[in-house]
Amino acid sequence: MRTFKEWTLAALDDTFALEQIRTAPPLEQWLNGDADLSDFEQQALIVFQEQLRLNVHDWNEHELAYNFIGPLIALARYTTKTFNFFAERMVSGTVDDIEIGGRPDGMIASGFREPKIPYFCFHKYKKETDPEGDPAAQTLAAMLVAQELNSRNAPVYGCHVKGSMWYFMLLENRSYCISEPYVATRDDIFDIFRILKVLKRIIADILPDKKS
Repeated sequence: MRTFKEWTLAALDDTFALEQIRTAPPLEQWLNGDADLSDFEQQALIVFQEQLRLNVHDWNEHELAYNFIGPLIALARYTTKTFNFFAERMVSGTVDDIEIGGRPDGMIASGFREPKIPYFCFHKYKKETDPEGDPAAQTLAAMLVAQELNSRNAPVYGCHVKGSMWYFMLLENRSYCISEPYVATRDDIFDIFRILKVLKRIIADILPDKKS
């Protein structure tokens, strides 16, 4: 089995005949979707952002996750009766006769106590690149596995974070998009959180059982 960490974008493109495109309607609908932010959420985001501004150049990836990314994910409230946010859970699948697997930093998948089918894959990094691999490629590799595990022909969503920069990704068939960065130390933080809230609604609509 080849792990997510082994891949680069070039290797994924060549091996699976993938094509990176600038954008796609499902990505635009996700990034531009509407979601209301309560006064409490806006105040919480300002608190989280201030911590990020003070520490982003010094935090390692675990500190970034515990002190900033985790609180944003918790504030978005992905726990429902039909899907949940899971961290460091094993996921694997066979894509074009090649077995791929690993433990993404996070994913939103159907299931409550254990992940079943992933719909959103997430990776975090402190720097642009890391001795353990390319964050965009690791995310895309996990998204390919999610696509194989998903019997519905729906897009798969993803995100990778490099310090203060958030990149949102979409995989549809064999084409994928990577957004321009949203910078969490700026007012983009409110767009980042809005996009995370829109994602919850998208995934709820994908699932056959939409009760939450």
